[in-house]
Amino acid sequence: MFHLLLAIIYLSFISLGLPDALLGSAWPVMYGELAVPVSYAGMISMIIAAGTIISSLLSDWLTCKLGAGKVTAISVAMTAAALFGFSTCSAFWMLCLWAIPYGLGAGSVDASLNNYVALHYASRHMSWLHCMWGVGASVGPYIMGFVLSGGGHWTGGYRCIGILQIILTAILFLSLPLWKSRKDAAGEDEKAEAKPLTPGQILQIPGAKEIMVTFFCYCAVEQTAGLWASSYLALYKGVPGETAASFASMFFIGITVGRALNGFLTMKLSDTQLIRIGQGIILLGIVAMLLPLGEAVSLAGLILIGLGCAPIYPCIIHSTPAHFGADKSQALIGVQMASAYIGTCLMPPLFGLIAGHVSIVLLPVYLLAILILMAVMHERMLKRVTA
Repeated sequence: MFHLLLAIIYLSFISLGLPDALLGSAWPVMYGELAVPVSYAGMISMIIAAGTIISSLLSDWLTCKLGAGKVTAISVAMTAAALFGFSTCSAFWMLCLWAIPYGLGAGSVDASLNNYVALHYASRHMSWLHCMWGVGASVGPYIMGFVLSGGGHWTGGYRCIGILQIILTAILFLSLPLWKSRKDAAGEDEKAEAKPLTPGQILQIPGAKEIMVTFFCYCAVEQTAGLWASSYLALYKGVPGETAASFASMFFIGITVGRALNGFLTMKLSDTQLIRIGQGIILLGIVAMLLPLGEAVSLAGLILIGLGCAPIYPCIIHSTPAHFGADKSQALIGVQMASAYIGTCLMPPLFGLIAGHVSIVLLPVYLLAILILMAVMHERMLKRVTA
């Protein structure tokens, strides 16, 4: 039963990634048909992000009331319904409406699943599970591209992913007894989780504000580097546009491969050690981008930043119960997820303004400033939870 539930959780993480890159891969076709400016993709992304922030903050209350298994199943069902809704859209306002349940479903399942794994499984599984998210995020655009290249409509791509999500929803509902059995086998009655914490109570927990800022900074580094690396290479380093695009993809490959490797490293090193090592590797990558040594060094810098990012997200999540207690971990992971989405929403566009009004040359400096704040906040959190 243990291995069967773990396999279902792995499938769930793949499912989390499947829709994440769909909008970006299909938008070049969608916006013309919908007769809206290309920039309107940002509006849909913001609606989805707002939903994820709200549902992440509510995840503690929902998990206390329903349990991790039901929250996961219901949330995946919501995203499946939203994807099918996307596949029926013929106007932009319809996409905006369906983005609401999509975001609400995505935030709840992310926070609830991460907390469940942090409580019940070894750190290596957290890294490998987030690697599986990367697999899902890669497969989603491939399915959309396959549909479009075969003469299909973008709505068909959304429908294919929606069908996969419906199949997973059925599996999750059938697996609900396994979640209960796993809880009982672990000896977790979770009585302490019966009373969800309010945002004010969460902020009073020593180290809570620091870990929120840490998570905000991590996602700011990851998303800013992923979004702007290609433009930095093309506009400042003089790399041809096609080459710059392929270089930028190496950043995401670095994260995915790094998380696969990180699962093995967790058998020898602690979560805190891996977070520090990751921050050090990101620093090396930023320095490599700053050096005027040509394309190869810039590519190495991007890959290093991706590899450095790999352990930080899963290790922070997995260490949450150890730092804050199992009774508070769901609430803390919920606010961490919310902080992550806020960082994702705010910091890449902020650099866009800097690049437009000052210079894109400042990308490594921008990343370095965020990295320093991340490292300082993480160390302050460690001191507060061990004081």
